[in-house]
Amino acid sequence: MTKISKIMTGISIGLVLASPIAIADITLRNAITGETLDMSFAKKGGDTDAFKQFMKDGKNPYNDNKEIIEKGKSLYMTGCSGCHGHEAEGKLGPGLADDYWTYPRNSTDQGLFETLFGGANGMMGPQYVNFNTDEMLQIMSFLRSIYTGDKSKAEWLKQ
Repeated sequence: MTKISKIMTGISIGLVLASPIAIADITLRNAITGETLDMSFAKKGGDTDAFKQFMKDGKNPYNDNKEIIEKGKSLYMTGCSGCHGHEAEGKLGPGLADDYWTYPRNSTDQGLFETLFGGANGMMGPQYVNFNTDEMLQIMSFLRSIYTGDKSKAEWLKQ
């Protein structure tokens, strides 16, 4: 090995050791078009540690957190129940507590978030105007807590 090769190897090893381990963030996509969601539209106040964690792995860190589920329920009741029903059974909008998903990606936390943030076909517009990203995770935790469907179809339980 030449002197220059040794130096270059040493520099490369030093850069690798000095660099933080890169963890690929998820890419959020519109439920209808598949286009990347523009997160610059997000309502202020949602850039919490929980949301940052969600953006790394697509798993809602609030699932199973009883305190957050109650907050999510309150948010759901004021912003979602008019169309989806008080028990997420479906009214004008589809039911959200069973294992039938209008958008199959909603069986994952990432997919459900994409639908909430970016909207869906029909009357459901983007919810970034009503909720910040952390509040959306809270609503999702409530919905996951009342799930009545086949657990084998609940992809978020397998993540």
